[in-house]
Amino acid sequence: MPAAIALTVILAVLAAFQLALALGAPLGRFAWGGAHRVLPTRLRIGSLVSIVIYAAIAALALDRVGLIDVVPDAVSTIGMWVVFGYFVLGIVMNAISRSKPERYTMTPVVTLLALLSLLVALS
Repeated sequence: MPAAIALTVILAVLAAFQLALALGAPLGRFAWGGAHRVLPTRLRIGSLVSIVIYAAIAALALDRVGLIDVVPDAVSTIGMWVVFGYFVLGIVMNAISRSKPERYTMTPVVTLLALLSLLVALS
């Protein structure tokens, strides 16, 4: 349960970051490849979609450990393994980013998210 809560808290912080990006904060060097200081419209929309994805992942994790009950157990079990794979792919993508700020900030964050999602998947 602590891993699911920690995962949810980190995702909430990332959701706030993505909301700031979507609203035009000049933090683009930390996301989406780091090519834009202020994101263009299509990437702002991507940031909004990311918030929805983060919420779904948090709900899945909390369901998996029994804090909420929104999907069948098989869905949360398989879903958390998919989330783990998603974050492992995220490690690779952030590690090869051309943006040093993104690479040095987001790679450790996504590594932590992968570890926490693995712990939730194994629970």
